[in-house]
Amino acid sequence: MDHENTVYEQTPENPPQFTSRLGFYLAAVGSAVGIGNIWGFPAQTADNGGAAFVLIYLCFSFLLAWPMLVAELVIGRYGRSDPATTLESVSNRSFFKLLGKVTGWVSTVTVLLIYTFYAIISGWIICFGLAPMAVALGLDNLATSLTSFNPLPTMVAAGAFMAMVAAIVAGGVADGIEKWCSRLMPMLVLLILLLIGFTMTQEGALKGLQYFVLPDFSKLLNKDLLISALGQSFFSMSLGVGIMVVYGAYLTRDSNIPVMAASVAVTDTLVAVMAGLLIIPGMFVALNHGIDIYTAEGTLKSADKLVFDVLPQLFLQFGSPGILLSLAFFLLLTITALTSAVSILEVPVAVFQKRLRARRANSSWLISVITFGVSVCVMIWFDVLFDFVVNLTTRYAMPLLSLVVCIYAAWIWSRDQKLKELQKGYPDIEHSLFWKIWPWYIRFFCPFMVMVLIFFTF
Repeated sequence: MDHENTVYEQTPENPPQFTSRLGFYLAAVGSAVGIGNIWGFPAQTADNGGAAFVLIYLCFSFLLAWPMLVAELVIGRYGRSDPATTLESVSNRSFFKLLGKVTGWVSTVTVLLIYTFYAIISGWIICFGLAPMAVALGLDNLATSLTSFNPLPTMVAAGAFMAMVAAIVAGGVADGIEKWCSRLMPMLVLLILLLIGFTMTQEGALKGLQYFVLPDFSKLLNKDLLISALGQSFFSMSLGVGIMVVYGAYLTRDSNIPVMAASVAVTDTLVAVMAGLLIIPGMFVALNHGIDIYTAEGTLKSADKLVFDVLPQLFLQFGSPGILLSLAFFLLLTITALTSAVSILEVPVAVFQKRLRARRANSSWLISVITFGVSVCVMIWFDVLFDFVVNLTTRYAMPLLSLVVCIYAAWIWSRDQKLKELQKGYPDIEHSLFWKIWPWYIRFFCPFMVMVLIFFTF
């Protein structure tokens, strides 16, 4: 059967698939390249010694994120289903089947909670992106409302964002996720390059560039820097919440998973570095324009302040062209949010299709309506719920879930089954250096690093 021209309907015998390796690559990169890459990574870089942080982050991306990404993709392709069903299938022992099922369901709930606050942040991004256009049209009151984090405009924007995500996911793996990620990811890279090109022509950018690329080696062993870099490399790959398990299920049997995982990890890291080349010099350009990037205590402003306060102020310095710059920047953020949110919604949709035999379109819209309702509740009781949901999911649930998935892939799933699954896309892998190292590496080193992250988080 020709995968290039076949539209797949999800059934147990014929699960959906990406139609090409490029389609998977762009979808997986779209999932990994989220809002955190564009504002989280640059802010952490600026707050943790500049280039020293970048160097450690690159090391951890190779030492931790890539091997664990391989584990999630290969176990996903083996199970060919949702996270709960896949982890259930790894072992015949009743205890491990139950634990796998529970882990899969917890990861589904976690990813839904992530979606609720992700939609709120995306709503802010859309509002700030529209504000300069409102100013240009003389609608100053509307512009003020859009940039004041008011619940009503945020709800409307978040609802529109979730509707876009639902429409893409409802289209299916090939005609929805793959098609739109293939369009949006090249646009994202082009926007970053254009904004970098403009920023580098401004006075003060060179100082920011030096801060970003010239490491202070005395900071390399700083504990806070090491933990921040470890956490950033871990979270940037969408690990621990079933996303890559589901995307692995949609891979064709002849896909070389280690190579494809490496390409995703490298591209995700490159996009984060490109974002740093945009944001860090942009901060120094803003400083050169008299815009303060530090708090009264002398520390760097938080990531949300940099994105929603410093950079919009900088764009205003350029008059009419600043409107286009602001629109391009927030369009960039919207694209990163959209491609990540698509992968987030795909996890519960896969669960609904497998467990409840529900139609993809119905599942996409129903889940989006429910999560929008939760998002509205979070916005109404923002001071109480927002930080609680963010910390519960990203600081605690994701590392713990990833540790369990890593244990399943390394200890519970048999070595022979792993080898057979990997051989489908790489027949000679048994004789490769990768196979001599990776099974032992994910058994000992990866769980140890995740436990270190969990220890310092708790």
